[in-house]
Formats: sequence, structure tokens, C-alpha cells
Amino acid sequence: MIDRHRRGALGAILTAAVLAACGSSSPASTSTSTTAGAGTAHRAAATARVSADGVPLPRHATRVVSLSEAATEDLFAAGAGDQVVAADEYSVYPASARRTKLNPFSPNVEAIAEYRPDLVVISQDVGHIETQLGALRIPVVYAQAPANLDGAYAQMRELGAVTGDAVQAAAVVARLKARVARIVASVPRPAKPLTVYHELDQTLFSASSETFVGQVYALLGFRNIADRATKAGAYPQLSSEYVIAENPSLIVLADTVCCGQTAAKVAARPGWANLTAVKDHHILAVNDTVASEWGPRIVNFLAQVAGEARAIEAGK
Repeated sequence: MIDRHRRGALGAILTAAVLAACGSSSPASTSTSTTAGAGTAHRAAATARVSADGVPLPRHATRVVSLSEAATEDLFAAGAGDQVVAADEYSVYPASARRTKLNPFSPNVEAIAEYRPDLVVISQDVGHIETQLGALRIPVVYAQAPANLDGAYAQMRELGAVTGDAVQAAAVVARLKARVARIVASVPRPAKPLTVYHELDQTLFSASSETFVGQVYALLGFRNIADRATKAGAYPQLSSEYVIAENPSLIVLADTVCCGQTAAKVAARPGWANLTAVKDHHILAVNDTVASEWGPRIVNFLAQVAGEARAIEAGK
């Protein structure tokens, strides 16, 4: 098991691996599943007031256990923070969240049940935890990693609906959409797209456009250098030689907390000092968690990347 800070950077990789192993089949019968796109999430929200095995979803959950960092953020943004009686150990935001020792990557059904939840939110079905909870008649919302921002908005709305905070959740989504539109409109679109390398850790794992964070870059018109390496999966491990050959316009370090990576350390890597992003000082160091989750703070990440895009174009 990776430690807390290490998981911050590699959460997306681990989540993808877990979903491939455990989530490729249909979600178990005790849950509503908000998956990749907005359409799927909307269908789940509309049809799953009573789950397939008869476990009803509450109309106003008052004792929520969140085993998802993004869901914890969504719930608090929608005004349901007081209803979250326990959040997993990686839910570092907001600071007022009731963090516990619950681990989403090795969930313990007995430990979860001790909080007497009327709803549990998960983002991956490790060890068939939703089936185990269903056996205890505990309803589950299965909020998988979305494919894009529309999917993230749909999850926010669904969590608001099941906690009785639909109006506030819808307002949050509306504000986020408006801000995203302004940010996207602020970024120039050069004839030759800017290129980006998103670093998950110092062993050069990255995230392609097949991932949620990859879609954030696509919104801003970036060409993701990891896309040419997707035979290794959505989260390919690149080589130093590959990154040097691709010569990205922007390097985004999503391994600052877990792994202590900095612009200076990147510049000191053999052969990297001559990269365009290094020479022009376009290395963006971001908070690992913000860059790997899909809660409301993802718009802050979008704004940071957009700022770099404008700066790159202004410097040409």
C-alpha cells in the first residue's frame, strides 16, 4: 500500500488499475452508478431511487460516509458537509471534513458500518465493497472517475439530490460552468497547438487525453505528449528520451507533495535543461490532490493551466 502523500500523485493510476480489475463489470446491485459521462450519471440519478436488490436510496441522507476525495469535496460544496459523518483518510479538503482511518483502497465493511451510514459514496469497488454493504442494507452511490467535466457536474448534481441539497448543488454547477467558459475563452488558440507534459511522479508516469485530467488540457487546446504513448494505457510511463524528443511547451508537476518535485529538480535532470518549457520557465507546480481529483477545485487547476497558456503565447 502506498503512503498518503505517494497516493496523492499516483491516485489516478491506482484508481484506473482498480477500475480495470474491479469496475469493468456492471456495478453491484446495491448502488446507483455515476460513471464516465454525463448521460450515464443522469440515467442513474433518474432510475435508481430504489436499487436493483431493493435497498432504497435515501431522499435526504443524513449520515454519509465518503470514500472518495472528490465526493467529499462535492458534498461540502453542495452544503451537505454536516451530513458527512466520516470521510476517508485521503479527504484532505475541506479541512473541516471528518477524516478517519477509512481507506478506500482496502475498505473494511465493519469499520464503515460502525458509523451507521444511510449512504456510502465510493469511487471504486475494491473487494466488492458495495456488495458487502448491500448485504447490510446500506445503500451506495458509486461515483467513478468521470470522463470529462460534464460527468463531474452530473456527479455533483446527483450527490446533491441524494442528500437533499439539489438546489445548492445545481447552483455550484452553474457557477463552475460559467467560470470554465470564461477561462476557456481567455486562452488563445495558436495555429500550432501548445504541447503539455503532465507528470504524476518522478518515474515519468503521465496521463493521456483518455483521462479526466487529460480532458482538462484538451479543453484549452493543448496537445498532450502522452497521447502518442497510449499503447501503454491511459496512464503511460514515458521515458526521459521520449519527453526530450517531444519537447513540451509546458510541464505540469503533479508530484510536488508526494515526491517533492520542483522546477529546479526538473531542470537538473540529464538532458532536460534544453527543453523549451525549462528554458522559458513554463514549469507549473501544482497540488497533487487538486490535479488528480474531479471536485469543484478542478476549476482552479484549469485556471492555473490557462494562465500558463496565455503566458506562453504572450512570450512568443
